[in-house]
Amino acid sequence: MDQFTFEDMGSITREQLGNQVPLELFRTIRLIGLYQGLPMGGKGTTLTVGRKIGESLPVDSLEELMRLLQQLKIGIPRILETREGFIKMGMDDCFCKGLPIIEEKMVCDLEGAVMEGALSRIWNTRVSVRETKCNVSGHPHCEYEIRY
Repeated sequence: MDQFTFEDMGSITREQLGNQVPLELFRTIRLIGLYQGLPMGGKGTTLTVGRKIGESLPVDSLEELMRLLQQLKIGIPRILETREGFIKMGMDDCFCKGLPIIEEKMVCDLEGAVMEGALSRIWNTRVSVRETKCNVSGHPHCEYEIRY
């Protein structure tokens, strides 16, 4: 085997520390390591990584994806609006909830890219997901526009 799968990630045998890591570690990797350590705030990297993760998720519908996002504690997704070729999704309790507000800053592009990768595979068509609101910029939830 030369590549890991999403199913491999569930193979956890840490007897003393278990299967949880603090949210502070995830935030540090994302917001300091990637955004501050990579060119262009790591945007190209997070989009590529997120899409690849999304493609690997064991889901076959939007509803299954939404359940998995909540199960993985990425956030609590909810559909805000739908019309032909468009879905607006809110994400409550996102990983960025509670961080200091930085006006006009949005930091949840990885989550959008995960959704983009998963939905592109599920629907077998080009899907575009763009974050339009973020807790960090002062909104009450993160929000994404999904176009297909």
